[in-house]
Amino acid sequence: MTSALHRMVKQLMRAAVALCLGLCLMLTACGGNGSNLSGNYVEDTVAVAGSLQTFIAMPQDDENHGQAETDARALINNYISLYRPRPNVNGLQSFTTMQTALNSLAGHYNTYSNRPLPEALKERVDKELSKAERNVVRGS
Repeated sequence: MTSALHRMVKQLMRAAVALCLGLCLMLTACGGNGSNLSGNYVEDTVAVAGSLQTFIAMPQDDENHGQAETDARALINNYISLYRPRPNVNGLQSFTTMQTALNSLAGHYNTYSNRPLPEALKERVDKELSKAERNVVRGS
């Protein structure tokens, strides 16, 4: 009798653990976009452009540069994954310009992760981010 009760308790515990894990997975999957983007294209574009301009202006030898690079890469991925699938946004000139700048940064960090941004790339990305910011505020 005790062994049957022990087996039943073990089965119930396994079922409870499986249920808890399943609920955790379902709840985290429904938890939003996982970033601090608001979903407002204009606000997000201005915020992302500003954040990335601050990041690329940061000196390479800054002690927080590694974490800032990780944050910048996550921000780029979140922004692109949020707005690329939206046809009302991805046809805009501001999005095209923004996407070009973000692809340039992401491409550099994916290919040359341990090298600093070249000055020419910094200037070009900064110019593109400023242009995207102007265009989004203007409405194009």
